[in-house]
Amino acid sequence: MLNIEEIKNGLVIDHIQAGLGWKVFKWLGLDKANFTTALVVNAQSQKSGKKDIIKVDNIINIDYSVLGYIDSNITVNVIQDGKIVRKIKMELPEKIEGVIECKNPRCITVTEHYVKSEFRLTNKDKKQYRCIYCDATYQSGVLGKIEEE
Repeated sequence: MLNIEEIKNGLVIDHIQAGLGWKVFKWLGLDKANFTTALVVNAQSQKSGKKDIIKVDNIINIDYSVLGYIDSNITVNVIQDGKIVRKIKMELPEKIEGVIECKNPRCITVTEHYVKSEFRLTNKDKKQYRCIYCDATYQSGVLGKIEEE
């Protein structure tokens, strides 16, 4: 069994869909962090079979709406003095700005780079978002700037 030291003060980002952990890790900038981090991929999960987990031995600022967009099943546990003091369950955000890059070549966000992309949740059940400028539709998941390597 893999053994990773206990977090004293930091975050545990849990229930990440298997395979998305590295993208979340990079999006959070943890690949360049100067503090201890751990990325566990394909951990056993009773709910989903497999999951990814990120442990961060530091309190960092996170845009929870983006995490909710990536995977609304993610849970962030805030750890202080070795104990969970807060559990934050992600939800699909009503709007997402500057994360998804519209792929419609006629969209103003593509032709005018100063215009920030903005998408609104239009169908919660299907996890669909629509560009407010050109009505292009996207599914919730890893898209746009998050997907860049």
